[in-house]
Amino acid sequence: MISQATPGPNNYTTLAAGPDFRHELTIKRSRFITVLRRVEEESTARELVAELRKEFHDARHHCSAFVIGPDRGVQRSNDDGEPSGTAGIPMLDALVKRETRPDAPTAMAAADLSDVCAVVVRYFGGILLGAGGLVRAYSESVSAAMDAAPLVRRDRLKLFTVAVPHAEAGRLENELRSAGYVMTGNGYDAVNTQVGLALPDDEQAITAAVERLASLTAGRCTLAAAGIEWVDTRLRAVS
Repeated sequence: MISQATPGPNNYTTLAAGPDFRHELTIKRSRFITVLRRVEEESTARELVAELRKEFHDARHHCSAFVIGPDRGVQRSNDDGEPSGTAGIPMLDALVKRETRPDAPTAMAAADLSDVCAVVVRYFGGILLGAGGLVRAYSESVSAAMDAAPLVRRDRLKLFTVAVPHAEAGRLENELRSAGYVMTGNGYDAVNTQVGLALPDDEQAITAAVERLASLTAGRCTLAAAGIEWVDTRLRAVS
């Protein structure tokens, strides 16, 4: 059925596309350099770790954590020589438990960050932090970086076309645009204009569009699926 939504989450929060984001803290003379990168594949996350090992070749630790996928199905962490559980897991927790949607009804719904890799490079400053101190330092390093990083809401849209006779296409497109629909451009053949539009990928929105289209065209035109597209909407810029 055309009104069915695609299974899985239809939006989540991630880093804005662009250069890696960097942030540094000094804790008891140790330097903690956090690098964040937007990643959509595990191999890309591992590339970041390899790049930073070369760039900061004299650092003692290059700890990492990443979460990938709209459903956050891929989650990995690495302590890189720090005592087990004191670096990678706190870093991962700082990513997956971060509340990016304060308006959500529950903490679980509010935490939807994904497609992010965090690497914390540590230069030891000569003062031992202890297990608890390391957990706090690595967690704080990632959290502080995320506080300042540019974020976007990533929404999954379903693309459709509507075949309408050329003479009626302009009126229909104006009606849909006035109703707030996102128009994606038109195609043409000998008989019809293929009016393109994008809808939020949820059943209620698609059903409403089907009903509106039927009303506007007296049931003569229908939506034809034309694919899926993820679209970024900026949430904040770097201060």
